[in-house]
Amino acid sequence: MYIYKYEESIVGGIFSKSDHREIIDKYSKEGWRFVGAIPASSGGYGQITTHDLVFEKQEES
Repeated sequence: MYIYKYEESIVGGIFSKSDHREIIDKYSKEGWRFVGAIPASSGGYGQITTHDLVFEKQEES
């Protein structure tokens, strides 16, 4: 069985920088595997502003 962890990531824009690479690297070092990103919120004109990054790890018995 797998366990899952969700981490909010900011989507970069004109005035901000994306942080997804740093988050993926951090969890990878802890043994988590990145499996996907789910849009979590949107701003003006329907532009996505955050994602939930999804990580999984085999549950230890």
